[in-house]
Amino acid sequence: MTATASGTATGSATDGKSTGIEEFEDTAVPPERRRGLWSVSAVWFGFPMVLTCAIFGGLIVHSLGFWVGMAAIGTGSLCLMGYVGALSVLAGRTGKNFALTARETFGRRAAVIPSAFLATIVIGWFAFQTGMAGSILHGSLGWHERLTTLAAGLLFVGVTLLGIRALSVVGMVAAPFYIVLGVVAVVLAAAEATAPVTAYEGTGGALSFGASVTLVIASFIDSGTMTADFTRWSRNGREAFLAAASAFPISQVIALVIGGLVVALGGATDPSTDGGDFFGLLVEHGGLLVPLAVLFVFVNLGSVCAHCLYNGAVGWSQLTRGRMRRLTLILGTIGTVLAVAGIWAYFEQWLNLLGVIVPPIGAVVILDQLVLPRFGLGSRGAATQVRWPPFAGWAAGAAAGLATYAFAPWLSDAVVGFLVASLVAAVASAAERRPRRAVAGVDDSSAPKPDKEISV
Repeated sequence: MTATASGTATGSATDGKSTGIEEFEDTAVPPERRRGLWSVSAVWFGFPMVLTCAIFGGLIVHSLGFWVGMAAIGTGSLCLMGYVGALSVLAGRTGKNFALTARETFGRRAAVIPSAFLATIVIGWFAFQTGMAGSILHGSLGWHERLTTLAAGLLFVGVTLLGIRALSVVGMVAAPFYIVLGVVAVVLAAAEATAPVTAYEGTGGALSFGASVTLVIASFIDSGTMTADFTRWSRNGREAFLAAASAFPISQVIALVIGGLVVALGGATDPSTDGGDFFGLLVEHGGLLVPLAVLFVFVNLGSVCAHCLYNGAVGWSQLTRGRMRRLTLILGTIGTVLAVAGIWAYFEQWLNLLGVIVPPIGAVVILDQLVLPRFGLGSRGAATQVRWPPFAGWAAGAAAGLATYAFAPWLSDAVVGFLVASLVAAVASAAERRPRRAVAGVDDSSAPKPDKEISV
């Protein structure tokens, strides 16, 4: 198999690589193949511009009122900025995807556990969003739900097969499309509103402030934890952080606020269950808005599905030593079958519950590779089979998050899980390091130092 200077790869189908850009599934992206800030930002910026965010933003404002809801949205998105941004800095420095990064923290063999866990969850989200496309068009326009879902799944798989370059293009199309139709929906709702948007006080629904912050975080915590799959293409850690920041807080807040405005202006049909879903509002006004709304569903949900499937394919290709495009076909087929079968409708609560135990994974990676090395405690664990401190942190953080979810819903279980995981992992790392130094007679000066940032 040969590679041209322009970055395209050629080879036979038997080598597992389709013609197109090399995806570097099992090795770091070399500096000369990194992409510019705008290219990587386009991948992340368009991702949160999804109808699901409008639904969530509407649910939050419906429960808390306009101003408190806006505060919850801002808080959750800033938390994601810090979380995803820190993981992106690591990716920009090393060029490694999430699965390779996890090996540094959890150990060479043990990293398969968090990597497989996350790579499977995102396929669940692919199936959920694909099924949602068929359901929306069936409910609003009477389209055949299963055939529409099948067509959507095939389209989304096809886009993902084109690789990281296609995600940039999809992001550049999906984001402005969302903003334009979102603004149209807000204007339509405002034309019939009977009170100022800022006067909306909410209904005191099921979501507390803490639960609303968690909802914002959980909406992208899975792919956010796997941000390295996207931001490893950045030229350095700074640009990787900026690329992630284009999504959190910028594009995610825009997407959530549009849904919140639709609800606050009285434009939502059923805000207690559908939040700020504005698709029906566009269809109700007919004319040109109908075909645009249909196109919007495919472009908008197609963007998030392609990103999720890419995450899953990159993760599983590294775990199985397969090729990204081959895994895209396999995983995309599984996800589409689940969507067509209607099983996707049962995924939401399960996926959200799993989302509670995801933040501790990123917490221990950030701690182990960005924070602890400054104190002589971090470890480059790829040469180690299993490292127990990160698993102790993950387990403690997950337990704390689940306990908060069950017994203290007024708090943010995602934030609690992150903090507890960081604390336990730090203590466990210190406990592991101390006896090792005592036995080996090594002082703190021999502790591994953090890698220098790659800059081109």
